[in-house]
Amino acid sequence: MEKQSCILIGAPVDSGKRRAGCLMGPDAYRTAGLRAALRDLGYQVHDLGNQTPRSFTPDADGAPLHALNETVGWTQALAAVAEETMTKGLPIFLGGDHALSMGSVTGVANFAATQGRPQFVLWLDAHSDFHTPQSTDSGNLHGTPVNYFTGGAGFDAFPAVANPVPYDQVCMLGLRSVDVAERQAMQHTGIHRHDMREIDENGIAAPLKRFLDQVAAANGMLHVSLDVDFLDPSVAPAVGTTVPGGATVREAHLVCEMLHDSGLMTSMDLVELNPFLDERGRTAHLMVDLCASALGRRVFDRVTRSFS
Repeated sequence: MEKQSCILIGAPVDSGKRRAGCLMGPDAYRTAGLRAALRDLGYQVHDLGNQTPRSFTPDADGAPLHALNETVGWTQALAAVAEETMTKGLPIFLGGDHALSMGSVTGVANFAATQGRPQFVLWLDAHSDFHTPQSTDSGNLHGTPVNYFTGGAGFDAFPAVANPVPYDQVCMLGLRSVDVAERQAMQHTGIHRHDMREIDENGIAAPLKRFLDQVAAANGMLHVSLDVDFLDPSVAPAVGTTVPGGATVREAHLVCEMLHDSGLMTSMDLVELNPFLDERGRTAHLMVDLCASALGRRVFDRVTRSFS
């Protein structure tokens, strides 16, 4: 039986934060061999190239939110391409900072609604990204996507969220940097939250399995958003928001292998890769390997790579 097509969507979003470099992320994934890795697994791969934001008026200098109008333009563009490509295969959004998920998740959720199926989101990240435009101290909108796509208030400049993802259909794995405002805002939600202490004490497989069982029981569609900083910076340095104590390579591969075993993933983000901060492409290669694991590559399929 022919495998589902994978659709690569370059999302060189660099407006969600002030440190430049994520706009190079999509091409770094391509250079690291993502297309070939997926083809080797038997997928048809279609690369739509790098997207562009809808037209926008540049923000005034000194505005409290960094590049708000540009981020809105990206959200509009990516939501549209996400909803459209869901009819053609499994879209993989190549980022780009995490603000891109404001578009990718709302787009796939709109598609899920047309199918009468619930949308679930697995958030693999050191951060909860549950700020609002009003609560963020930094003004960086890459810290707001989860609040946005779950229907939070305060996003008047952005497109209205037609199909918000219910809180109890979101699972965060790998948390280790959550601001006070985010913690307070999430306290009374049903978001499944698992920090690195819990993972250290009990392992990463059990909470993921519980969430995947929930998705399967609901016949849900599952969007996976994988941030480079989910990983420990010792193995994945190419991110501007490094937080020590992240997932190991083995833990990350286990998550991705479990995702493939479940057969539930219907769309994916690869975000926050800043090649300017990488070491000879090691982070890009690791993220490609993890994507391949999520789509069926096993441990014994991997080649030994030398960085010497």
